[in-house]
Amino acid sequence: MTESSFSPRHDGRADGQIRPLRFVNHFAPHATGSTLIEWGNTRVICAATVEETVPRWMKEQGVAGGWITAEYSMLPYSTHQRKARDISKGKIDGRSQEIQRLIGRSIRASIDLERLGARTVWIDCDVLQADGGTRTAAITGAFVALSLAARRLREQGLIAVDPMLPPVAAVSVGIVDGRAMADLCYKEDVAAAVDMNLVMNAAGDFIEVQGTGEESTFNEAQLASMLSLGRQSIRELLALQQAALSTP
Repeated sequence: MTESSFSPRHDGRADGQIRPLRFVNHFAPHATGSTLIEWGNTRVICAATVEETVPRWMKEQGVAGGWITAEYSMLPYSTHQRKARDISKGKIDGRSQEIQRLIGRSIRASIDLERLGARTVWIDCDVLQADGGTRTAAITGAFVALSLAARRLREQGLIAVDPMLPPVAAVSVGIVDGRAMADLCYKEDVAAAVDMNLVMNAAGDFIEVQGTGEESTFNEAQLASMLSLGRQSIRELLALQQAALSTP
């Protein structure tokens, strides 16, 4: 049975179709580079701020180049029920910590840290509205924000050579009602029997694959279907990123 013979998803999309996406660049004017990524009903501000120093461990170990670190948070009003701020609990919750580490790993794969020079770029991802895929939106938007920051550093003469490597994007895929689907919204995410997040670059290399059977196991054919939809979606995301970066 082909994808076209299936009924549309609840929002009318085909199984391999991503939600409408756009970038609003320079959304945070005090950041070195920033964008608001609007992906369906998920909205995340991604901002890159440069500090002319590196972490102490890099200095102590004599590690050359710079560093990228990420922070992620969901604003209290981003979900249907108010989400308490981490500061009110005295510590960052486990989910946010895991996601910001994922963002950091993913974005470090998109830049030559030695060419960046001895400086730190902070990637702040703040979720304004959540409807599934906030971590993948954060990664996809963070690459745009970092690219804009690197461009500004070059314009200011602070770095001589473009440090950016092949672009990086991320998308969610899953098995819902026995079907492989790309870019799950919240309703699909909570109903998914299998949930997976893919991070890839423009060279077609995997950076991270996070997959789990939420309510069931999955077989090799289903895995292949999810990977195929994920690759297709990421090619679209990479094109949208480049279009956003080509806009004056």
